[in-house]
Amino acid sequence: MGGMHVGVCKLILRLPENDDLKGKRRALQSIISRVKAKFNVAVAEVEEMDSWRTIILGISCVSNDGRYADSMLSTVVRYIARSRGDLEVVDYEIEVMEGV
Repeated sequence: MGGMHVGVCKLILRLPENDDLKGKRRALQSIISRVKAKFNVAVAEVEEMDSWRTIILGISCVSNDGRYADSMLSTVVRYIARSRGDLEVVDYEIEVMEGV
C-alpha cells in the first residue's frame, strides 16, 4: 500500500448483431460516456477500430492502493458487461503496476 499504482485493463467486446461502423460507433460512444460518468477512469478504443463487431477498450485508473485499482477495474468490466444486452465480453486482462 502507499505510493502510486496504475491499473490498466484491456477489454475485448463483441457486438454480434452489428452490421456497420456507424452502429459500432454508437455503441462505443454510449459505453465510453456512461463509464466516464460513473467511474473515475480513462477509457478509449485501442484496437480493431475498423471491425464492425469487435470493440477493444483500454481502461486505466491511478490510485495509492493497488488492490483498489484492481477492484475498480473489475467493477468497470462488470458494469460494461451488464450495461448493454447487445454486447458480449470476450476477454479481459487487468494489470496493476506499482511506482510507475
